[in-house]
Amino acid sequence: MSGAGHVEIDDLTAGYDGARILDLDHLSIHRGEFLSILGPSGCGKTTLLNCVAGFVEPTGGRIVIDGDDVTALPPYRRGLGLVFQNYALFPHMTVADNVAYGLKVRRLGKAEVAERVGEALRLVNLEDFAGRRPRQLSGGQQQRVAIARALAIRPAVLLLDEPLSNLDAKLRREMRVELRTIQRRIGTTMVFVTHDQEEALSLSDRVAVMNAGRIEQLGTPDEVYRRPATRFVAQFIGAANVLEGTVTAAGLLDAGGILVGAGTLRPGSRAVVAIRPERIRLDDAAAPAADGTGAGGTVGYRAFAGDAWHVEVHTASGRTITVQVADTGGGVADPPGAGTAVTLRWDPSDVIILDRDARDPDGDRGGDPAQAAHRAADRDPDGGGP
Repeated sequence: MSGAGHVEIDDLTAGYDGARILDLDHLSIHRGEFLSILGPSGCGKTTLLNCVAGFVEPTGGRIVIDGDDVTALPPYRRGLGLVFQNYALFPHMTVADNVAYGLKVRRLGKAEVAERVGEALRLVNLEDFAGRRPRQLSGGQQQRVAIARALAIRPAVLLLDEPLSNLDAKLRREMRVELRTIQRRIGTTMVFVTHDQEEALSLSDRVAVMNAGRIEQLGTPDEVYRRPATRFVAQFIGAANVLEGTVTAAGLLDAGGILVGAGTLRPGSRAVVAIRPERIRLDDAAAPAADGTGAGGTVGYRAFAGDAWHVEVHTASGRTITVQVADTGGGVADPPGAGTAVTLRWDPSDVIILDRDARDPDGDRGGDPAQAAHRAADRDPDGGGP
């Protein structure tokens, strides 16, 4: 069951009642990849999926699948598989009949239908449930039936519209593993729409982060998390402390009394940087930083979340910095409680520069080679930077 999907989307626009929802310049989906479309509610991600599926007619642009322009084709002629948020199983049919439905519509012979149904159910480990009705299945099993039904037609591309959102947390984690395992076994191109950042990062080969109908960044999960291209991406993917201020003569960003060393910033410029909560350390307030960076503050809140502590530190300038401290067990390294004076520390390599104009073009000499290469790629639009 090998998919041959390859999708090119150009200048795609769409909307409802005269309001433009989607304004996409270009998106290329590679053959056999797992691509997640991630964004907040109303950003256009489901509209994009529905345009590809053929349920929404775009107001402009084109959609090409395997070299064929399908923009004007009805859904049933596009060769796509669909998995919906509510599963859309037929309650009066058995599991096997649900999986066979698309095959019978295509008028395949009985022997081929039986073969493909068996193959699809084996893929999702439900061959022993072929005679049951959907109401006799758990939510996770129903979701696997929906996936099997979509895969049975051997689609060029499988589209999934928030298919895990109705499952509880444990089932969601289990289904992520199963879905990714299935995709790697069969090699079908999958386009997965979600607002869940953890799902997108853990499942995908690449992630397209959408905002206001456009793609703000397209890259591998580690790229969009570690090197967000915009302030929106930095704050939407995971959590980020975004700091804005003026660069001092010493090359440090002064964000209201919080001094940040970020490598090569142009003195006198305004700059915006981000620091992930898990990259910040909490030190004794009496221990000054050797390079003068960091900030003092007071713990205002802490909460235990199982694998980590979430801490909020209020600085003297009135800012609140979020810190995540990994739990080491036994309470030995637990962060201090509310009211405790602390000092915030971080390494310059953990500072994400969001404002490219603040970078010093002469500061790329020396230093960390990997960071220097990344800064050079940022300045060169053909160099692979975000």
